Amino acid sequence: MATMAAADRSSDRFFFTFAAVISAAALAFLTWLLLIRDTAGTDPGALSFMPAVNAGLNATAALLLVLGWRAIRAGQRTKHQWMMIGTFACSALFLVGYIAYHYLHGDSRYEGPARGLYLGMLASHVLLSIPVVPLALTAFYLAWKKRFAAHKKVTRWLAPIWLYVSVTGVLVYVFLNVIGRGV
Repeated sequence: MATMAAADRSSDRFFFTFAAVISAAALAFLTWLLLIRDTAGTDPGALSFMPAVNAGLNATAALLLVLGWRAIRAGQRTKHQWMMIGTFACSALFLVGYIAYHYLHGDSRYEGPARGLYLGMLASHVLLSIPVVPLALTAFYLAWKKRFAAHKKVTRWLAPIWLYVSVTGVLVYVFLNVIGRGV
């Protein structure tokens, strides 16, 4: 029994180190991409369809999160698992599309009405998106290990944050492409 507990601690240590490295690397890369990198020579027309695709992925992630929450509340564990895998897949595809778009396109500026509201929403969206990757990886890991009490503690924080980030991701698209104009 003691050997099994030591193996679990070693496995946990490896996972949390891995999750921290992946999360830090993703944050560092996105910081470079959006704030540091010289965007001279980017093509403003590149991947012009990607913002709509990303908004669709965010909307789908939000829907799957809600369906997953309802499934687990109804005791439908398998359905919940599939909804969460779908949510994670949508968010991962979103991230790939987001990186590709911003790498080729550069930054998007909002010049429309209610700019203060937009910037406040964008700031909260960005700040709250930071813990999604490590929390989601942790939630998946704990579920995989069948440590459901710990999984539930993590997801009490993760679910509303992830839902907010997904919904505000759609709103960012609406502000940039429907209400105002992306420059």
